[in-house]
Amino acid sequence: MHTIEPLAWYGALIGLFIAIALILKKINPVYSLFLGAILGAVIRVLAAGVLAGVMMESGAAETIAQAIVRKMWESKAILALALATMIITAVGVFIPVAVLIVAPIALSVGNKMGVSKLALLLALSGGGKAGNIISPNPNTIAAANGFHLNLSDVMIAGFIPAVFGLIITVVVASMLKNKGIMVSGEEAAAAYGTQSAKNDKTYPTLGKAIVAPAVAVILLMINPIGSIFHISALTAFKLDAMYVLPIAGIVGLIAMGQKHKVIAYTASGLEKMTATVLILIGAGAIAGLIAASNLSAQVVQLINVMGISGTFLAPISGILMAAATASTSTGTILATGTFGNAIATIVIARR
Repeated sequence: MHTIEPLAWYGALIGLFIAIALILKKINPVYSLFLGAILGAVIRVLAAGVLAGVMMESGAAETIAQAIVRKMWESKAILALALATMIITAVGVFIPVAVLIVAPIALSVGNKMGVSKLALLLALSGGGKAGNIISPNPNTIAAANGFHLNLSDVMIAGFIPAVFGLIITVVVASMLKNKGIMVSGEEAAAAYGTQSAKNDKTYPTLGKAIVAPAVAVILLMINPIGSIFHISALTAFKLDAMYVLPIAGIVGLIAMGQKHKVIAYTASGLEKMTATVLILIGAGAIAGLIAASNLSAQVVQLINVMGISGTFLAPISGILMAAATASTSTGTILATGTFGNAIATIVIARR
């Protein structure tokens, strides 16, 4: 039988300290306590913003993308573009930003290799979605919190679906490479000019650029590896994303020789997380309302009537909630909050 893991002690303390600080600032105690509870719960999302800010602002994400495309694009253009977008999304960069980073390279490659804009867009967006499954981002954090799991466990479990997502993206994009509007020489030249302007900036080397994501992955994998191989020394200390991700970002900045920009890059990452945090707060409130209804019971009953395997409840609930809210983060929260118990019951019943 599964037991619900409580909120980590430091999360509770952070919420408490924030609430006390706001009360001391003469803010209404009700609002202070409410804000303290919220911020204590979303602190992991803000921590992910630190790593994302470092990867985006330092140029590390672009260095990684350019290295992948340069290595592969002549023989496997679509795979190279999808893989580049997947990897820089997987290390914490948001999908829209990842697409913008790779887009100038994609236009240049598309013109030289005769790949249509439709295929290029599919390669970038599909690769970004594949990387999003295993990225330490708000979606993965929300799923981990919803099922009371470690973030690293969810990232590991998402690896195979991410690879399949990449494969399907490459296959479909390859089928469409001659369909639709092609990239003109003028567009390729403009993209090349944009890329040349970027190249005038000082970017870290590939070895330095991968330090931050490598440190994050290694630290997040220590506990799962210890559990798998029963190594008590690796499971003695619980490594949480709340401090692993900021530490990885700072170590990466030091490796890139940009430690003096830690405040600027961190602020940029946290600023980009603001909208996500507000979405998570709103989604949490709606999730409570939906969870109080019998929506999950009705969906489960419909699945049983249609003869669909209960294994599909998780993806079906995720699709329904994400489609209804037009947000993967909100959809994840609503799906775990509404269907979490039903999904867990199905899993236990199958054992």
